[in-house]
Amino acid sequence: MAVPSRGGNKESPPLKPAQRSPGGSPRSGRGRPARSPGRQVPGGARGVRKGGGGRRGGRSEPSRGCREAAAAGRLRDALGRGPLGLLRVCGERLRVFVDDRRAFIVKADSKIWLTFILAAFAGVLHWCHITTLFENDRHFSHLSTLEREMAFRTEMGLYYSYFKIIIEAPSFWNGLWAIMNDRLTEYPLVINTLQRFNLYPEVVLASWYRIYTAIMDFLGVPTKTCWTVNRGKGLSPVESCEGLGDPASFYVAVIFLLNGLMMSLFFLYGTYLSGSRLGGLITVMCFFFNHGECTRVMWTPPLRESFSYPFLVLQMLLLTYILRIPNINTGSLIALCVSNIFFMLPWQFAQFVLLTQIASLFAVCIMGYIDACKLQKILSVHMVSLVVCFILMFGNSMLLTSYYAASLVVIWGILELSPRVFKRCRSQVYLWVIEGCAWLFGTVTLKYLTSLAFGIADDAHIGNILKSKFIGYKDFDTLMYTCAAEFDFMEKETPVRYTKTLLLPVVLVVLGVIIKKAIKYLRWTLSHTGQYEREERFNQGEVVYHALQLLAYSVLAILIMRLKLFLTPHLCVMASLVCSKQLFGWLFCKIQPKTLVFAILALMAIEGSANLQTQWNIMGEFSNLPQEELLEWIQVSTRQDAVFAGAMPTMASVKLSTLRPIVNHPHYEDAALRARTKVVYSMYSRKPAKEVKRELIKLGVNYYILEESLCISRKKPGCSMPEIWDVEDPANSGRIPLCTLMSKDSRPYFITVFENSNYRVLKIPYE
Repeated sequence: MAVPSRGGNKESPPLKPAQRSPGGSPRSGRGRPARSPGRQVPGGARGVRKGGGGRRGGRSEPSRGCREAAAAGRLRDALGRGPLGLLRVCGERLRVFVDDRRAFIVKADSKIWLTFILAAFAGVLHWCHITTLFENDRHFSHLSTLEREMAFRTEMGLYYSYFKIIIEAPSFWNGLWAIMNDRLTEYPLVINTLQRFNLYPEVVLASWYRIYTAIMDFLGVPTKTCWTVNRGKGLSPVESCEGLGDPASFYVAVIFLLNGLMMSLFFLYGTYLSGSRLGGLITVMCFFFNHGECTRVMWTPPLRESFSYPFLVLQMLLLTYILRIPNINTGSLIALCVSNIFFMLPWQFAQFVLLTQIASLFAVCIMGYIDACKLQKILSVHMVSLVVCFILMFGNSMLLTSYYAASLVVIWGILELSPRVFKRCRSQVYLWVIEGCAWLFGTVTLKYLTSLAFGIADDAHIGNILKSKFIGYKDFDTLMYTCAAEFDFMEKETPVRYTKTLLLPVVLVVLGVIIKKAIKYLRWTLSHTGQYEREERFNQGEVVYHALQLLAYSVLAILIMRLKLFLTPHLCVMASLVCSKQLFGWLFCKIQPKTLVFAILALMAIEGSANLQTQWNIMGEFSNLPQEELLEWIQVSTRQDAVFAGAMPTMASVKLSTLRPIVNHPHYEDAALRARTKVVYSMYSRKPAKEVKRELIKLGVNYYILEESLCISRKKPGCSMPEIWDVEDPANSGRIPLCTLMSKDSRPYFITVFENSNYRVLKIPYE
């Protein structure tokens, strides 16, 4: 099997049957040939095994052992000579340790360090890029504290509010207790937000902020600079602060640093997958040329994906390494487990991504590209990380009742039972079909049974969204999702944009070559050809896995446009395989890889540079005067315990900036919360005012914030709030919407106490 060599395009000679390691799976067709010794490292270089063959390698280990034995003897003597002797021995041992490390660094391939330097450069470049875009879009450095909080709209404001609570509390532990016993978010309920909202990023960032400010205060170093900004147009001046001592600036800066590191990981990912730094270069450049399709961190930094996705990149890089090496070491499995946890903890949607991952791995396994033993070790890592997340999220039942958890159990059971139950099955194709159907039926059944047993319906809306895509199913909750552009089908322009930057054509060529080689391999597997001859053929499980993962991401992105977040970066990673000698070695005999790569990048840059220029030309300054007036009025004119209800995005801002109790919020993943929101949004239905008032009083609402724009806006046919309610409440269809009546005269059931161009605050009189 071809593996990258140190410097050229040569391939290592194939192993003879007698040289293969005996650790293959007992399952027919699921073994994997052993690779030649040496570990694979980024850049296609092969690591030097310390103390290996050769005269130097043979002598290094004994001399080191002698030094350590002598040092150990001196340590025993020093213990009897007092502290000074012990200190001298410790210093000598430190010198020996440094000498050993220096020798290793000298022996290491210099190309490895060049790879990491280039990766660091890519990370810094991306950090500068997204920081500049964010500042250009909002002029964030010159906004007041209130304006910065208003800039975090919808669920972004909800998440940031918990960061604010922790840093403003008397101590970190007081703040942590406050968010674990939250009385403001779903009044009058007391909820543990760490269980419900994936808030560990805010907890970690708040602790870092408190440590940073405490250290700087102790050293007497100023952490921020403040000045007065004259906003003009009759607006009052505001104070604006810049520097890491400002909470919002610190919060955003850490997010951008993390996503800069993500680009470094992408470079290493593309380099390792393709076996060439040119592959890493293609991955990074494709990401930049399609930046608007790859990420939205520069526009919406506090979203969960901004914290979570970089760890998915790390997780998939580690998984690629595990799939490539013949024998898995414990350190790799631990690293994979940690990256799984860091990916799942910040984002409730991570479980669906990992579902597609293990499904793709299962398909790779049953086709014989990886052995069952290796897959079971990977499944064990997923199970452990799932349990750890379940514990850290205080028993979040959605994790254990998810399709992801059910799929893990079902695949494990299939791997255990299939060799015994189907050991006499002669047709490999029939076995694949049976195992695939068993996985699908078993996962759906087990998911249904566990949800029934635990009484969980929090993720029922996911199934309804999928039903709406295929059979036109409609209800209130489904329409609240599908009427939003990000949950609609992928735009028709998206593949066109991929094509203009040549990303899609390049990946289709790569995918075509993979499919062609994989089909040939499967034919040899299904034939009576000897095992040795089959292993001579294309047997790169990690490449086949990436192809299947790409297909899974494509399906997700087509169904839900927001999930381009996964598809586009993975396209960039797949594009790196154009540099793979295993796939295109025949082409590299005719043309230099560098020539091919730079020709492709030059063509990509025509449209890619235009895309970048479009982003750099975005200039704006955040301003939302109507909402600012609303929040200032709430601060001055209402009691601290006054309870508010209204549109989900506005409620997040009310909670963040005024710390008033609210009854609904934008985190729509809880069944009980969806029921509350439905009651609150009945103000935009055609129901009688008396009935709506009665339901709001049951929730304990004192003030309702009415937005006329929600009453009349219509993103697409059937998506205005009154039209959505017509589906849910056909009995009142044809009547004038209640929000229209309230905007004219709110009496006698409500009292208008505040009004501006966008908002009307209705006080609910309790009889």
